[in-house]
Amino acid sequence: MKALAIILIVAGIAMVIVRGFSVQTEKKVLDVGPLEVNKTENKWIGWPTYAGGLIAIVGVVLLVSSNRKR
Repeated sequence: MKALAIILIVAGIAMVIVRGFSVQTEKKVLDVGPLEVNKTENKWIGWPTYAGGLIAIVGVVLLVSSNRKR
């Protein structure tokens, strides 16, 4: 349980610091015989800042509750 709690804390802090990431996708626009035209698009995948905070808080609660049981 402690390992899960530590992983959640680290992931939550990372989510607060890094708000998301960009992914490049390639989309086929035109395909006529031997001629092919592609378009590269950047898509942003992000999450709200409070989500990382909530995950870190859940990790802290798990860590504290696992220490109290012993």
